[in-house]
Parts: sequence; C-alpha cells; structure tokens
Amino acid sequence: MLWRLAVAILGFLLLSVAMAAIYSLVPPPVTWTMIADPHGFTSQWTPLARIDRSMVDAVIAGEDSRFCEHHGFDSRAIERALAHDEAGKRLRGGSTISQQTAKNAFLWQGSGWDRYLRKGLEAWFTVLIEHLWGKRRIMEVYLNLAQTGPGIYGVEAAAEHYFGHGAAQLTPVEAARIAAALPSPVKRPVIAPHGFVRRHGNAIAARSGVVRRGDLDACVYD
Repeated sequence: MLWRLAVAILGFLLLSVAMAAIYSLVPPPVTWTMIADPHGFTSQWTPLARIDRSMVDAVIAGEDSRFCEHHGFDSRAIERALAHDEAGKRLRGGSTISQQTAKNAFLWQGSGWDRYLRKGLEAWFTVLIEHLWGKRRIMEVYLNLAQTGPGIYGVEAAAEHYFGHGAAQLTPVEAARIAAALPSPVKRPVIAPHGFVRRHGNAIAARSGVVRRGDLDACVYD
C-alpha cells in the first residue's frame, strides 16, 4: 500500500513539473474555470508584448503591489488578511498574482470541502511557476487566463468586449476598470461602474502611476 502511494505521489510530481514546463512555452489551451462557466467562454491568447503596459501596472496596483519583490507568496498580505479576520470579519484574500495564476492555469475554483486540498496544490504549482516561468511569463499567463466578465477570459477579450479595441490600445483608465472587476468579474461592472467599483477603479488608476514611476513592474520588463 505504501509503495503504491509513493508511486502515485511521484507520478503526480513528475506530471505537474512536465505540465509547468510545457506551459512555460505553450499557452494553456483551456482551464477548468472556463469549462465550468455556465456562460461558455470567450478567450484570445495575446502575447504580453501586445498588451499595453497600463494593464500590467493596473493589476499590480490592484492585486499585488509586491509582485516583483516576493517569490510567489506575500507574507505581509497574509498577515494583514489574518489580522483582518481576528475581529470575526470575513477573511480577506492574501493571494498573489503568482498564486492566482497557478490556480487559473492548473486547478479549479470553489470554496467547498476541497478548498484545503486546492490550496495545497496551489502552493505547489506557485513554487513551480516561480522557478520555471519567471515573473514575465507569470504575468503573461495571468493576463490571458483571468476571468474578466461573464464568459470572458483574458484582457484581450475584455478590451474588445467592453471598449471595442484590443489590449494594445488600452488607456490607463480602461485598464484600471478591468483590474477593479478582477476579484469578482461576474458581479462588478466594467462599463459605467458605480459606488465601490468606481472608487476602486479610480484608486487603481492613481496607484498605477506609482507602480510605473517606482519601477514596481520592472521584473516584467527588464
């Protein structure tokens, strides 16, 4: 029994490394999230060179300001999330762009009984892509796989759907609106946002300038 378990674990490790190595060169063809989307899915792979830098700055500003500093896991964000939960409030997410990319590329969504299994696998795949891909590839895959609306995946599809042009022509304001919707893309409107979503988008647009001036996106472009 133990040797079978050892063989199964070894097989998984070898398969996961092989998949990560392949995806370092080849776009992931489809994800479990796309397959499970009741709206179907629209996605168009676009190289990072054809995505406006404003989009990179916006997701760093909105999702992971220390993307270029950490190695997949942001201890500060995790500590803040746990501290927020001490008063009995809803646990805030501390996931980095690297963690989200690992989940989007290899795993499934959801918060049911299998949540802890998925989190463990997410941590393993995060380590893999940080070592095998590097920051630029992680950002490229993230911007192509992230859900950006009902049945919409990737910033190219989002730019064309919401603004009528490709991701290469995104303005800082448009990029900030897409980034503001990312944590909850089905519920948060990109066009004519109001309330929190509008304020959050404006804050991201302002912080994007800080990202650019402070070279907080340098690991993506150096």
